[in-house]
Amino acid sequence: MSATASAAGKARSAPDGPDANRWKALVFIALAQLMVVLDATIVNIALPSAQQDLGISDGNRQWVVTAYALAFGGLLLFGGRIADLWGRKRAFVLGLGGFALASALGGAATNEAMMFGARALQGVFGALLAPAALSLLAVMFTDGKERAKAFGIYGAIAGGGGAVGLILGGFLTEYLDWRWTFFVNIPFAVVAAAGAYFVIREPEGGRNRSPLDVPGVLLSTVGLVALVYGFTRAESEGWSDSLTVGMFVASAVLLAAFVVVEAKVKAPLLPLRVITERNRGGVYLSLGLAIIAMFGLFLFLTYYLQVVKGYSPVKTGFAFLPMIAGMITGSTQIGTRLMTRVAPRLLMGPGFLVAALGMLFLTQMEIDTSYAAVLLPGMLLLGLGMGTAFMPAMSLATLGVEPRDSGVASAMVNTSQQVGGAIGTALLNTIAASATTSYVADHIGGATSRSQQQLVQLQGQVQGYTSAIWFAVGILVAAAAIALTLINAGRPGGTAVAGSAGENGEAVEDERAVPVVMH
Repeated sequence: MSATASAAGKARSAPDGPDANRWKALVFIALAQLMVVLDATIVNIALPSAQQDLGISDGNRQWVVTAYALAFGGLLLFGGRIADLWGRKRAFVLGLGGFALASALGGAATNEAMMFGARALQGVFGALLAPAALSLLAVMFTDGKERAKAFGIYGAIAGGGGAVGLILGGFLTEYLDWRWTFFVNIPFAVVAAAGAYFVIREPEGGRNRSPLDVPGVLLSTVGLVALVYGFTRAESEGWSDSLTVGMFVASAVLLAAFVVVEAKVKAPLLPLRVITERNRGGVYLSLGLAIIAMFGLFLFLTYYLQVVKGYSPVKTGFAFLPMIAGMITGSTQIGTRLMTRVAPRLLMGPGFLVAALGMLFLTQMEIDTSYAAVLLPGMLLLGLGMGTAFMPAMSLATLGVEPRDSGVASAMVNTSQQVGGAIGTALLNTIAASATTSYVADHIGGATSRSQQQLVQLQGQVQGYTSAIWFAVGILVAAAAIALTLINAGRPGGTAVAGSAGENGEAVEDERAVPVVMH
């Protein structure tokens, strides 16, 4: 047994147990995760009102979203490494405090510069907070069955929180003021930070005190920022725009240099063993693809319900409830109950396929489509599939990682989601816009009155949405294929077995004798 496994075993055998309050800790970790996920969508609902109040131009309004995405996506690996260096609890509490202050700044913004700065600051502290939260779960829940339950709850929040943000954002914007979409983060952060400070206790020996890999930090941060900005710019300026192309080229060069540096330095920011292990690599890739499909869909459904169907922001939020219910059910009931009984790929692969079936329903959308007949079953299946797949994916991504690497392994989960979200929004939007333009060009000639022209425009928009959703179906099928072929881990054991602990003390039981978590 390795030294780290021995240390974890000793910590577990302490009189009061290292994680006596682990379920209480889960409440505060889940609350923090909910806050971060909510923030990703809640601000989108408030954006039109904030733009008008602060005098932000149409050309600059994207920076309310982009400033956050660039800081968050670019600094995630650095944030994960800081959590490993300082300690996850300390990084978690500091991230919450900083996020609350940045939210207060955003809510009090009096001009666009103040707003953009607050959003960037939220991204910085979010990049510290998110990997710390996931890695705390990874090191605190080591028993197979308990880990399944904990990651089921976490997966449900990670998947469904965005839709909850649409409801909350609609309520706050419609009945209070857009500033409350920022201020609402403060009580979340204060309660989660106070609870974490008093309840969370990390297992000993999990810090990574190696010197910080400065070249790795710079290359990964600038490379990821260039990648996220490239996709964000492609959405508004087009794929052939010179700066867009330049961003993609720069990103490819910087990230390639990052891999070369990480292979050579003594204490890498991202040890290549974290991503080259077959199962974790499969999780990062399939999860990133699934997020590409899902983020684009959120956007299209929001526009379809509000612009085409004429729903209010609040009604739009409530229309997403079946998806939330499906995610919670898939994650906490199906995924949690089966995770210790079947191999992860047998949850992830079918989960992505069920989600693809839900998407297939949504390709049938038309202007007068019945919500109950098409949208409701489609969103329910999508939620069920994603919830079932997300939970084992997040658990497997951190299973068997050395404690000193758990922060950066967790950051990779968030990075694949963040980059996937940027790609999904840009790629599927471009497909939708192209299909809409083509449809309108082919049909506008036959529209003689203004009302007929407006009808053609709406039909063109729906045609664009469904064309993009067809691509999303294909992306989810690809994610399922990757999960089923690349991931080969057996089912995790339900209880710790002597001599079978992974490197951070998890029990490992692989019926096919595949050496998944032993390095």
